[in-house]
Amino acid sequence: MDMLLSRQVPHSAEAEQAVLGSILIDSRCVPEVMTRLHPEDFYVTVNREIFTVISSMFNYSQTIDPVTLLDTMKQHGVYREESSRNYLLELMNVTPTSANVLKYAEIVKDKSVLRRIGETASHISLLIEEGANDSGAVLEAAEREIYAIRQGRNTGGLEAISSIVGGVYKQLAELAKNGSEIPGLSTGISDLDNFLMGLKKSDFIILASRPGMGKTSFALNMALNIGKQTGKTVAVFSLEMSKEQLVTRLISSEAFIDSRKLQTGRLSQDEWHRLAAAAASISRTGLMIDDNSMLTVSDMNAQCRRVPNLGLVVIDYLQLMSSASSDGGGSETRLQAVSEISRMMKIMAKELDVPVLCCSQLSRASVQRDDKRPRLSDLRESGSLEQDADIVLGLYREDYFVKDTANVNVAECVILKNRHGGTGTVELQWIPEYTTFSAVDKHHNQE
Repeated sequence: MDMLLSRQVPHSAEAEQAVLGSILIDSRCVPEVMTRLHPEDFYVTVNREIFTVISSMFNYSQTIDPVTLLDTMKQHGVYREESSRNYLLELMNVTPTSANVLKYAEIVKDKSVLRRIGETASHISLLIEEGANDSGAVLEAAEREIYAIRQGRNTGGLEAISSIVGGVYKQLAELAKNGSEIPGLSTGISDLDNFLMGLKKSDFIILASRPGMGKTSFALNMALNIGKQTGKTVAVFSLEMSKEQLVTRLISSEAFIDSRKLQTGRLSQDEWHRLAAAAASISRTGLMIDDNSMLTVSDMNAQCRRVPNLGLVVIDYLQLMSSASSDGGGSETRLQAVSEISRMMKIMAKELDVPVLCCSQLSRASVQRDDKRPRLSDLRESGSLEQDADIVLGLYREDYFVKDTANVNVAECVILKNRHGGTGTVELQWIPEYTTFSAVDKHHNQE
């Protein structure tokens, strides 16, 4: 009992005071401190309250000094008459120098991480003691919480709206500073970007079509473009095609070499040069591929947690996946399995804080209509796909169904659902010999 009572929660009151004192002595250090610390990193209640007020003032570009801080503390309801004034004076007196503020911040952050590790360990121990979960569920919970600590995020709990507003304000300021026309990752098709405003963090995107429409090629086009433009890692999980087949497609579209030639290896000297250049270009990107056909969403999530600088996850395709709870004995319906997979992928997108693009097949209902363009109701096996997805894109090529059409190699990307804006149709050029899509050249002079 004595040992338990003598245990102390990891924290350093002196470092917390030194951080706050440094800010009061020299407010120029605030931007660097804000990139390293959050209010929840402070253990002592009064220190946490003061830093929360400072964070709010910084987000709204207000002047930070002892006088303005005291006034804002009154507005936030954390002012305690003379004790608050005396405590701010004490903070400045006990701080040796503001020059070492980053070292003080490092100590505060380290203690905060140790506290969260301890909380996670206690939670995992509780799960084990309760015996209500199997080892896989406990391991998944442990990995999820440790990943959240690594990313500097909380795993849950209520959060004051003031801190959320501050975060949104900061995001808008960064967008304005960068001058980007779209807030998300570019798909490589400008007309599509105008509809979607890019692929945004935590979005669950479904790319659906009938077999043979080119959804794998379109997904690879987006993956390669994002990998090249952002320098971020793109994780591609292929449950249908081998990694060699996927890379062959990428080389074909990047080098503009007929995919059938790549299958035979009969290339001209110029084509060998283009192949080498394309291979080098693709190799420099952060694309990573897993072609294990037995993967579950939990497996993918676990792998992605270990990927540094992750920007996008691509899954090809949903109907080939098995749910984590499947026992292989047919005890669950496919409807239940797809519903579970869909929900888990949305959760994965939120947890990893990256867009997750998942290919999906459309039901046969679409080919039985006169107008064979995809509809939301055509998503196979589960209405939960329509519900969970932030964006649903459908691919359609008229020449696939009508052999004598004038619209040869013209494709349509139909935006069936878009939480961030409107729906509509974007026209694309399908280049079958290179298994790739491109934007339609609307300014081409026929003459």
